[in-house]
Parts: sequence; C-alpha cells; structure tokens
Amino acid sequence: MTRESLSFHPDPKTPDVVLPENACDAHCHVFGPAARFPFAEERTYTPVDAPKETLSALHAKLGIARTVLVQASCHGTDNAAMLDMIAADPERVRGVAMVRPETSVADLKALDACGVRGVRFNFVSHLGADADPDAVRTTVGRIADLGWHAVVHFDASKLPDLAPFLRDIPVPMIIDHMGRVDASRGLDQEPFRLLLDLMEDERFWVKVCGAERVSRAGPPYHDAVPFARTLVETFPDRVLWGTDWPHPNIRKNMPDDGALVDLLPLMAPTAALMQALLVDNPTRLYWAE
Repeated sequence: MTRESLSFHPDPKTPDVVLPENACDAHCHVFGPAARFPFAEERTYTPVDAPKETLSALHAKLGIARTVLVQASCHGTDNAAMLDMIAADPERVRGVAMVRPETSVADLKALDACGVRGVRFNFVSHLGADADPDAVRTTVGRIADLGWHAVVHFDASKLPDLAPFLRDIPVPMIIDHMGRVDASRGLDQEPFRLLLDLMEDERFWVKVCGAERVSRAGPPYHDAVPFARTLVETFPDRVLWGTDWPHPNIRKNMPDDGALVDLLPLMAPTAALMQALLVDNPTRLYWAE
C-alpha cells in the first residue's frame, strides 16, 4: 500500500523578489504523467501527475531560467520522465539520475550525453530501504571518470552513523535539504554540527532548499532560515537552492513556491551571495562545459 500525495499549490504567487539572470532551480522533479511514464511498482508513495509543462510554466512565473531535475523514488531507476524534459530543452535542463548497481559504464555515458550529471542515493526511512553501501561504492566507481557527483538524501538522525561512510566516497557529494535537520532543535544540534563539519571538506556541497521540511513552525518557514543562512554565509561557493516542486510527501501546508522564492533574500542577504547560490554555483556544477 502506498501513500497518496497531496497536489502541488494550484496558484503560487508571483514572487516579490526579482531573481538574477540565469537563476537555477537546482532541485525539482517531474512526475508522470503516469499514463505515459508509469510509477515504480516498489514506490512507497504515489504522487499526483506533475509534468514538464507545469514545471516550465511555474519557472517562468518565478523568474527561473535553468533547471536541475532530481530523480525521485516514485519513478525508481526509470529516468524516462526526467530525460524527456531534458530533451525538450537540453541547453537549460540537467538531471540527477537514480541507477542500479549493475548499470554499465556505457549506459552511464549515454545518460551523460543526455544531460545527466550525477546520481542520487536515499537514506530516508519513509522512502524504503536505505541505499546499500556496496552498491553505492560500485556506482561511484563507475561515475568518477564522468566527472559526476553523488546526491545524498538522508534523515538527520542517521548522519552520526552515515558521516564516516560519506567521507570515504571519492567524488563530490551534494547533501539534500540541509540534511533534513529539525529547526526546533536549534543551530547547535548534533546533526547540524555534523553537517557543518562535513562541509569543511571541499568535496561536499549542500542544498538550502526544503525549508518546509526543516521547519516546525510552518509557513512562512522563517524558523528554517538561520540554518540556510549559516550554510550560505559559511560556504558561499558550495551551496545550491531549489524549489523541491512538486513537494512529494508533504502531508499538510503545501508550500507556495512564490513564497519560497521570497525567503531567498533572508537566506542569501547580499547580491553576491544570491548570485553565487542561484547562478554561479549551479553553473560550475552542471554547465561547466
């Protein structure tokens, strides 16, 4: 039995903030449409259809020019929906795939030619079993020569045990959603201190998205801002931001993506920090060519 997802916000506001030219949403998803791109049988939740046309219209409204699609567990290792959107706009869209450990180097090279630049591994309990460490090592060994990175998504409570393993992975790593810390526990909580410690290693990057997941106060999610701002100000050249549209597994208070954009000046309070977060950093990672 899978959980049914809420629908994304039907009419997000036009942001008050004007984003810099070539701003990038570095963490978002496309789901389905299921009639064309079926969801994985082993999924733990069933999302609403969230197709490329809807995401593109949202980005136009928000002032976002470039997109990094992140494969989510509801589609498993079938990256077809993601690849379809990349193919529709290959200059402005990149992808992060999920693959099986037996995926060949040739198949990985084919994904690279299609605009994929990384692979994602989940260590989040509500998404099913954690990624197998041996499988992670096998896959990382195959992507290193492609110049790809690994994206890691984990429960904050798992970081004390997971951190030594992550330190041993020899490719750049991007941590999703500020490590999914609990904003009510403050900046001095162990998972956030461990996250800051990992970030001292220049192989690590972090996404300061997921304010709605970190927050315990609810909209407008201001209790998540100190975590994002600390990361942005401390590691300005290794932070990314994304909407996380269509916000899978949010059970109440579906975020307004325009309001999420309006949090950005609180997270990155100078023009230089905003430029790095939204333009320069994603360019280095996804459009280096």
